[in-house]
Amino acid sequence: MAGEQVRSGDAANFLVKVGGGLALVTLFLLGGLWFVSAYIKAKVDPSPVTVASASVQGLREQNKLSAFQASFIAVVSSKQSRLGLSSERTLIMPGTVDYSVDLSRLTRRDVVWDAKTRTLGVTLPPVGASPPRIDLGAVKEFGSAGILGTFTDAGKQLDDLNRVAAQKELTRQALQPTPVRLARDATRRAVEQMFALPLKVAGLDAVVRVRFADEGARDEVWDTSVPIDGVDYSKR
Repeated sequence: MAGEQVRSGDAANFLVKVGGGLALVTLFLLGGLWFVSAYIKAKVDPSPVTVASASVQGLREQNKLSAFQASFIAVVSSKQSRLGLSSERTLIMPGTVDYSVDLSRLTRRDVVWDAKTRTLGVTLPPVGASPPRIDLGAVKEFGSAGILGTFTDAGKQLDDLNRVAAQKELTRQALQPTPVRLARDATRRAVEQMFALPLKVAGLDAVVRVRFADEGARDEVWDTSVPIDGVDYSKR
């Protein structure tokens, strides 16, 4: 008995969905802005550090932010041969993946205020991808078990193999550089707004820059020596 699988799919072959993500971001902005506005009212002369601290607390309470969603299509084929007979099946499986950031992990240490450039720098936890959600109604299977399938369970075995392989393929596509980059960009824009709006409400002029902990070196340069928690970690 021999079996083989053929995988087809490309990370560029996906559809981006941001409608649901934007709706969630709007709720985050409304909730976070209400919290920060209430906090600011208790302060006579709010500073960027005060506003940013309130924003961090508000975002942590919101827990998870999902600002990006993408759909992928996996195409896999399996073939089995026995006693000179063969059977082949092909599966097309669409799936949707949500990309999110766990804001409960955000701390005041991850936010720095550079007074010289009036830049608020935020370092977020890495973006995570959810397991693919399969659209069962859109799954399609092709091929025939042939004579081999008449006397054996070759057809069922091939279908089972294809389903497992297709889910792995959807996950592989979701973790490719292009969708991950798009997810980061969407999340970055959303979080920048979440910090920028309260600052604007408080009448403070500031630029917000967001990066991710797993991105490596910053493209922008700002003073990161003293986060808004007031601790100089560079001296530890």
